[in-house]
Amino acid sequence: MSGQRLRAQFSRLYHHFNGENTDTTLQAVADILVCTRRNARMVLSKLEEQGWLTWQPSVGRGKLSRLAFLRSETALREEQAASWLVQGKMDHALACLDHDSTKLAALIQKQMGPSTQNGRQIVRLPYYRQLETLDPREPLRRSEQHLVGQIFNGLVRYRGSERIVTPDLAHHWEALSPTHWRFYLRPGVRFHDGQPMREQDVIASLSALSTRRFFAHLSRVDSPGPRMIDVHLSSPDSRFDHALTLPEAVIRPAERHPSQSLGYQPIGTGPYRVAEKQPHRLVLEAFDDYFGYRALTDEIQIMVFDEAAMCYLTPSTSLTPERLASHQTTLSQKLEMDQGAGYLLLNCRDGLAKQPAWREYLHAKLSSLQLLPRLAHCGMGEYRLFNAYGLMPGWMHHGLSSMSPVAPSPTSLTVAYLSDHPLYPLIAKAIHAHLLEDGIQVKTLALSSADYFSGQYGRKIDIWLGAMSFGERGQAGLFNWLGTHDLVLSACTDTMLESIERHTQRWRETQDDSCAEHLARRLVEHQMVPLFHIWMGVMATPDLQDVASNAVGWFDFKAVWHKPH
Repeated sequence: MSGQRLRAQFSRLYHHFNGENTDTTLQAVADILVCTRRNARMVLSKLEEQGWLTWQPSVGRGKLSRLAFLRSETALREEQAASWLVQGKMDHALACLDHDSTKLAALIQKQMGPSTQNGRQIVRLPYYRQLETLDPREPLRRSEQHLVGQIFNGLVRYRGSERIVTPDLAHHWEALSPTHWRFYLRPGVRFHDGQPMREQDVIASLSALSTRRFFAHLSRVDSPGPRMIDVHLSSPDSRFDHALTLPEAVIRPAERHPSQSLGYQPIGTGPYRVAEKQPHRLVLEAFDDYFGYRALTDEIQIMVFDEAAMCYLTPSTSLTPERLASHQTTLSQKLEMDQGAGYLLLNCRDGLAKQPAWREYLHAKLSSLQLLPRLAHCGMGEYRLFNAYGLMPGWMHHGLSSMSPVAPSPTSLTVAYLSDHPLYPLIAKAIHAHLLEDGIQVKTLALSSADYFSGQYGRKIDIWLGAMSFGERGQAGLFNWLGTHDLVLSACTDTMLESIERHTQRWRETQDDSCAEHLARRLVEHQMVPLFHIWMGVMATPDLQDVASNAVGWFDFKAVWHKPH
């Protein structure tokens, strides 16, 4: 018998007896359930197994049996609604609660935050969109980058926001020459599947980086001895250890079964392993064999709710970095400005912007000063955005035009943005309204991360709408962003691509971070329109200890813990 039918049978009995314990007969129960005495006995047995009621059959003819209810119908409805919530079926949950949005809000809020179950500390966090691939080899959005950092380790890592490279899987390293680096591996490191990390795993992971433009100077990786890794470069790079802090440089098992997908069944060495990954639910469990300090929180559950459901939530430790600043509440941690900017990337290779007249018009017409006032009329008044004049807070690269821009001719153009993002459709709507004044129609295209960052459909797109976040790398993160995403190849002219390569090489040789600002200025003058900066942070409940926002608007899962009452 299905759970839904069993609940219906319980509901009949509960309503008939008004939820009160009573003395009755098996035949009376059979009449209520409209079934035979045999089936009624079977139903009562199953209801007892569920712990919903007790049935004490009478002994002797003419005596009454005892029926006692252990659960209320309301409690069972809430349990079923909670089950629907876990599966991401918001409409089913609301129907289960008789479409009472107040009850749904209370149920969602009740499920979130820290709790202790059977001695295990669990933190449940709400999120506003489905989490995409956790494969570090693929283009990653900001939240996925954070999760990859909880599941995997690299040879080295950054310490907080100080941009100091510290040991991770390598306990020591040195530059033997400007093009030769050596790393010494920790002993006893294991992957989540129990297999030991070997030199071959490191060689395979690092060698795969050479296919990326940012790591094109990586010529060879080998092992001169046990627990030693040598990396040979084709050109000097005094910052190569900094490059290995990037998410794509984490270490993965060299051999995997063909049926295993790294995006959905990632296996790393990090403090958390993936216990479950469903479209509306991600469960991370603390890895007991982690080589560092074992995580204080045993389990992290990230529950995916749609925008309607997110509106029911009272701010808690809820991780929605892009809309975090919209909540009017006192934060236990101060907000920090995201190191990057929202942008419009003009297609100067195959789009309208390849014509100088169109490029100048779009640059002037779609500036942040022109667009942000419109965003409030498109439902974005909640978001605390502020005008961007460069690709980093404090950079002033986008000049103000003293003349009113004039469109070369009425036409239509296409704006592409990442799907499942609450801001981008609203920005696209504002762009459409703004350009319509000049007779320009705007078509939109929502793309997955893979399609967006690969530059696919480049010949059909005139403007890419997005955001670049350099996180803990600061302005030097610009070089990695440009050297990682093939979107740049689809949008930039050959002249701009040569300029990017030239500035990147100079930065590697001189260690001068000002190279990033010089390149950013050139990009803004010819290719990109900075739109806005945004505040990020974490709103922590009093029950969760040691919560500190990191550079991507999340917090280190392994460091937080729940203080029992």
